[in-house]
This record gives sequence, structure tokens and C-alpha cells, in this order.
Amino acid sequence: MIKVYGIKNCDSVKKALKFFKNNDLAYELFDFKSQELPCQKIAEWLEKTDIKTLFNTRSTTYRNLKLKELNLDEKMQQEWLCKENLLIKRPVVEYNGELLVGFNEENYTRSFL
Repeated sequence: MIKVYGIKNCDSVKKALKFFKNNDLAYELFDFKSQELPCQKIAEWLEKTDIKTLFNTRSTTYRNLKLKELNLDEKMQQEWLCKENLLIKRPVVEYNGELLVGFNEENYTRSFL
């Protein structure tokens, strides 16, 4: 089963879900707005990808919290991801032990079709 982490109204998440629907791939959505992601899950992801990929410095949440001014190191960035799931770059997709961050149709085609 494909597990998609994100929020329903995010454009990148919408593209990913559309890709899965168009290709008849079953998925489950974990919505950051209605469910809290455990810090352990973030730690698992960071074993498969780096913090620069996972931490979204382009998000509205990042700007609103004025995190750029804090000059966060990687440990602090991970702590912020635990406190504020909306700082996670979306979507995060888990499938067969793999992890994809963000939507890239070419990568999705290679991984799922």
C-alpha cells in the first residue's frame, strides 16, 4: 500500500493523488491537519533522506514562524519538524521501503509503474 503524507489542499499532494488515481494505484492519505505525525516517523525518514530534502524552507509556515532568522542547524530543524508538521516538504510517499519527497512525475512513473 502506498502511504501519502501531506495535506489535502497542497498542490503537490493533489498532483500525487491524481497520479495514483489515474494509474489505479491504491493509496492511503495521512493528513497533517487532522493527524499528528510522531517524531519517530520523522527520524525514520531521515535515515532514508537528508534534512535539506525534508525541511521545507519555502513554506508559508516557515516564513510565518520567521525560522530563517533563527539560522537553524540540522538538529533544530528536526525538532521543528516534530513540533510543526506543516514544515515537512510535501508529499512524503512511502512504498515498499522507499521514500519519495515532493512530487516529480518522472520519479513517480519510475517508482510505481
